[in-house]
Amino acid sequence: MSNETKNPRDFGRVAVLMGGAAAEREVSLKSGRAVLEALLNKGVDAVGLDVGERLIEPLLRQRYDRVFNIIHGRGGEDGVLQGALEALGIPYTGSGVLASALSMDKLKTKLCWIGAGLPTPGWMRLRTEDDLTACAETLGFPVIVKPAQEGSSIGMSRAESLRELREAWQRASQYNCPVFAETWITGTEYTAGLLDGQRLPLIRLETPHSFYDFDAKYRAETTRYHCPCGLASETEIHLQNLAVQACEVLGVAGWARVDLLVDDRGSPWLIEVNTVPGMTDHSLVPMAARVAGLEFDDLVWRILETSLRRA
Repeated sequence: MSNETKNPRDFGRVAVLMGGAAAEREVSLKSGRAVLEALLNKGVDAVGLDVGERLIEPLLRQRYDRVFNIIHGRGGEDGVLQGALEALGIPYTGSGVLASALSMDKLKTKLCWIGAGLPTPGWMRLRTEDDLTACAETLGFPVIVKPAQEGSSIGMSRAESLRELREAWQRASQYNCPVFAETWITGTEYTAGLLDGQRLPLIRLETPHSFYDFDAKYRAETTRYHCPCGLASETEIHLQNLAVQACEVLGVAGWARVDLLVDDRGSPWLIEVNTVPGMTDHSLVPMAARVAGLEFDDLVWRILETSLRRA
C-alpha cells in the first residue's frame, strides 16, 4: 500500500461511476460492481452509480467528495467526463482531459507516438471506397481494421483480401467514428500495466482466435495469460520502459494499460493505451497486480488514492 493514506475516511464519500452509454457499457458495469465491492470491503464510504448518457446528473443530486471512474469507452474515457468533473471541482481517478481524449482516439495516439519517435504499426484512414484500393496497394494484406474511438476490440476485424477489407470497413463504420486499417503484425501480444509510477509485470497473451478480440477478452475459456511473461528480465524492462514512454507522451497519469506486440524479429510495436482498464474477473491489470503482490481490494484502494492529488 502506498503512503497516500491509510484512513478510508480521508476519501470522504466516493461515487463509483459505471455503465455509461458506449458499446462497452456491460463490461463497465461488471468492472464497477467489482470496484464498489472492493471499496466497501476496505471501509470506504462508496456508492455505485449506474449512469447512462447523463453522466453528471447523479452527481448533482447529492454531494460526493470524489469519483472513482470506471466507465469504459466514449463518454467516460475520452475526456468528456473528466472535463465535466473539472468544471464541478470534483476530484477523480485516472488521467485528465487531454490525456484521456488523446488515448481514446487511436489515430491521435499514433500521431503523438510518431512525433516522439516511438514505434507503432503503419496505418491508413479509410473514408471512401477509393481508400480501400489505395490501402491494399499501400499496406498490402493482411491488415486489421479498427474504429478509432472504441475499446475492448469492438468493431475490429482482420482482412486478407479486398473483399474482406470492404466488409471490415463497413462493420467498423457502424460505430460513428473514424475508421482505419493497420498493418498486421505477426508476433506475440503483451500488455503492460502501470499504477501510479509502478510498473506491473508484463502479461503475455495467447489465444486461438486470429487476434485478442472481444470474445477472447471476456467470454472465451481458451485464452491463456502468462505472467510472468517468460521474457528475459532485460527485455521485459525494455518493454516496460517503452510503455512508460508511450504514456508520458500522451500525458497519461494515475493508472493505465499499454498494449503492444513484439514481431518475429523481436521488434516492439505500440498498439494502444487504455486509461480506464477493465476490472473484471478476466481483466489484465488486476492479474498483473496480483503477481506483483497486490490483491484486488488493495489495487482498487491504490487507484482511488490517485484522486487525492486532484483535491
